[in-house]
Amino acid sequence: MGDLSEFTLALRLFLRAYPWRRIDPVPWCELRRPLAQSRLALITSAGLVPLGAAPFDESVRGGDGSWREIPGDIAVETLVECHRSEAFDHRGVAADRNLVFPLDRLRELAAAGRLGALNDRHFSVMGSLTAVGRFMRETAPAIATALAADGVEVALLVPV
Repeated sequence: MGDLSEFTLALRLFLRAYPWRRIDPVPWCELRRPLAQSRLALITSAGLVPLGAAPFDESVRGGDGSWREIPGDIAVETLVECHRSEAFDHRGVAADRNLVFPLDRLRELAAAGRLGALNDRHFSVMGSLTAVGRFMRETAPAIATALAADGVEVALLVPV
């Protein structure tokens, strides 16, 4: 976690003026079954894409609100990071994609019986969106529909 003093003056001013959304009450859903019996999917806002897939479009004003599907059997180290933010050091993500997409750790938990199963697909979106309308209207419902169709009971959100 960075400290505001680490950011550029322009970024500090942007963060102070940004119209942060307040969501109240925070949506919450109790688990219906123990994790050891549940199917889990990962959703990251790290802007990861499978090698060879179209990257997120950095030219979209307010940020690219689309999503990418990540196959469940992917080798995590092959994912390409396209996150547009300059507000964090990307070297950690470059060294280990599990920092923002902990699929290898979840595979270990599933193998140990701590998770029921991992879904056959996961999702990646772009963080640092400043215009979230398309994301709220299209992307989030599409991902939720896909996860429900897959029988996913738990979604692990990894914000970046």
